[in-house]
Amino acid sequence: MTPPLATLTGELTRWDDERGFGFLTPLGGGADVFLHISAVPRSAARPKLGDLLNFIVELTEEGKRRATRVELVQTTSTARRPPRVQRQRSAPRSSSARVFGVLVALAVAALFFTALFVRDDRWTLPTWVVLYYLATSILCFIFYAVDKSAAIGGRWRTPESTLLGLGLIGGWPGAFLAQQLLRHKLRKRSFMRVFIGTVLANIAVLVLLATPLGEAVVCTMMVCG
Repeated sequence: MTPPLATLTGELTRWDDERGFGFLTPLGGGADVFLHISAVPRSAARPKLGDLLNFIVELTEEGKRRATRVELVQTTSTARRPPRVQRQRSAPRSSSARVFGVLVALAVAALFFTALFVRDDRWTLPTWVVLYYLATSILCFIFYAVDKSAAIGGRWRTPESTLLGLGLIGGWPGAFLAQQLLRHKLRKRSFMRVFIGTVLANIAVLVLLATPLGEAVVCTMMVCG
């Protein structure tokens, strides 16, 4: 008869919340154990750096150790004691810097939507395009707000690919405003680099399709008569 596996208790000393994995350090000593978010029950609170968790160690097919049957020890959670490993955090931005960021976002959004209303021989867009950008921007803002709330509450997050995808298809003005107003995603440089790329890609496609040059390119691709 196979003896039951021992339940260990460890501290979450390394954790990448965006990617959903980290490492537990057993309190009784020993090597760190890999933890993936899929091992945490969906009904439980999302783990945070410094939490104590009960777990069982299992071996993967490659012989690597990973945690399973994970349970959060509620009485010694991060909310009730500081993490053992403290990370130095950058100083929060001043109120004036935040206001400036919001004003810039509003100005960019206003200029963009104003440009959509311009009508001349070189730039003409149907009204539905303006309404489309407005609707996707509002939707994108809502998704950012929901993800921000989930990050604060330790709930399941909206995938970054969803946020970036909404920006790519036209919701980037709302995303830009949400980033500044909600202070969300601004410190994650990798995300912001990709976000800027999606904005440039969206504007490039819009300009291409809304100008005589774009019409000529599309016509060439479709072999217009």
